[in-house]
Amino acid sequence: QVQFVESGGGLVQPGGSLRLSCAASGIIFSIYTMNWYRQAPGKQRELVAAITTGGTTTYADSVKGRFTISRDNAENMVYLQMNTLKPEDTAVYYCNTHPDIPWGQGTQVTVSS
Repeated sequence: QVQFVESGGGLVQPGGSLRLSCAASGIIFSIYTMNWYRQAPGKQRELVAAITTGGTTTYADSVKGRFTISRDNAENMVYLQMNTLKPEDTAVYYCNTHPDIPWGQGTQVTVSS
């Protein structure tokens, strides 16, 4: 079955950086747009970044210029490089191809001094 395993989260100070990774299995990875989502406490899950099969990227306005999404089709991996982190970036981060697909466990990112 389809499975996503996210990793790379942690506690970081404001202004710091993290790189998230997502391993996908059970899908023909190379034909799907891949997305990173996040869910902060008490808030709805939101789309943060997306990358198409051809490498076209889109970002939420709140992370534009700070986050970079990339993918490795040979390894079935998608990444999220997060720079200049802010406290409001604190959330559980998930990767997925579509919200109707079962979610992984996510990875917690906490930005705090």
